[in-house]
Amino acid sequence: MPRINLLPWRTELRQRRKKEFLVALAGSLVVAMGVAYLSKLTVQGWTSSQQSRNQLLRGEIAALDKQIEEINGLEAQRKRLEARVQVITQLQRSRPEVVHLFDELVNAIPEGVHLTEVVQQGNRIELTGNAQSSTRVSALMRNIDESEWLRGPGLEGVDFVTRGTERAAQFKVFAQQVSMVSDGEDAPAATPAQRPTGRRAR
Repeated sequence: MPRINLLPWRTELRQRRKKEFLVALAGSLVVAMGVAYLSKLTVQGWTSSQQSRNQLLRGEIAALDKQIEEINGLEAQRKRLEARVQVITQLQRSRPEVVHLFDELVNAIPEGVHLTEVVQQGNRIELTGNAQSSTRVSALMRNIDESEWLRGPGLEGVDFVTRGTERAAQFKVFAQQVSMVSDGEDAPAATPAQRPTGRRAR
């Protein structure tokens, strides 16, 4: 029986398989590198697109911030104008109140009472003066209590001093001025018939 030597064939098969493996490995590396490169390009594209959108958003946000700043400036200006209008309105309302105040003071002061100082802080009126007696001070407070434009009289103090042969009472009385406008409604204006025409109780 003839003997066949299979060694060269096996060696050739091994080398062929080795070449095929190396070719497959090289192909896999090329494909992997291609996929990695394409992935890199894709990520770079996404990053560039996102950066463009971010830049656009930053521009829009800057524009909105500027608009908000302008709106805040207009709001502050509106508040200043409203405050000025309110002050002007209060001044316009207070002008007749001053007239009523002095009119009421003239009618509320009884004989024997002399005022030396009148101080107004808001609606609070402070009256400082001299009286012949404490009875005159009581009459002043009673007249204030009956007044249409004054209310809530109070006495801060009375000091009796002697001047020669006369004894006088130095007093300090406070009261609240009634505003012409209360709770958004106009108070009734005093008509000549309602307004006192003479001095009250002495």
